[in-house]
Formats: sequence, C-alpha cells, structure tokens
Amino acid sequence: MNKKTDDLFKILENGENIGEYFSENIEEIYPDSIPEILAYFLKEKGLTKSQVLDNSLIEKHYGYQIFSGTKKPSRDKVIMLCFGMGLNLRETQSFLKKCTYSELYPRNRRDAVVIFCLQHDCSIMETNDILYEYSLPVFM
Repeated sequence: MNKKTDDLFKILENGENIGEYFSENIEEIYPDSIPEILAYFLKEKGLTKSQVLDNSLIEKHYGYQIFSGTKKPSRDKVIMLCFGMGLNLRETQSFLKKCTYSELYPRNRRDAVVIFCLQHDCSIMETNDILYEYSLPVFM
C-alpha cells in the first residue's frame, strides 16, 4: 500500500470506470471480511495467528474463532488484535472502520491512551498499565 487515501479519492473523483479503478489499485484496497483483513495483515507483518493472539492477550480458542469468521470481535477485541499485530495508528483506524466500529477519538480519555500507546509502540500489557494508572477500563 503506497498510495495515500486522498490520492485514491482523487482517482475515484476523476475516474470513469470503477472496474479500472479496482484493477489498477488492487494492492491499495483492503479485503472485505474480518478474516480476510486479518490474513492480509498476518502476511504483511510476517506473523502467525498464535503470535498475534499471544501478543494481544486474546484467549486462543476465541481468537481462532475470530480468525475463522465464526465470531465477530468487539471493538475492544479489534483494538487488541491491532496491538497483537503491531499495527500503527493509521492501520488501526482503517481496521476499526472496516469492522464498522468507530475510529479512535482523541477527545475520549481511553481512546487517547490507546492512540498514545499505538504511536509509541507499546504492547497491550503496557497499554493496560497506563489505562489502569488513569482508572480507565483495561483490555481483557
């Protein structure tokens, strides 16, 4: 993914054929389902499902159900998966949107901590420590 979202908007605004847009920008478009998005990031980051679940603190049985598509993760679980995959803020925001959840919002105290932690490459455990320090709900 090399093009900025604004550039993709411009291409769509000026384009005359959606099929052409898809074929010319296939590498720029996220897959449609949560399992497909997860598979994309696993490949992109060179991770295994087991590594992601270990890094995200999600119970393995439930986590594998998310990866297979039999369970739809909550917003918190999506954020935990993002930490587990080492996604940056932009990737996390995009993943949340794709899952139909609200993006992280800097005016919300808990979201502000998550944004800070994503920007500073914190683990989910480090993030939980900061959330706990400010009496905010931790990720479980």
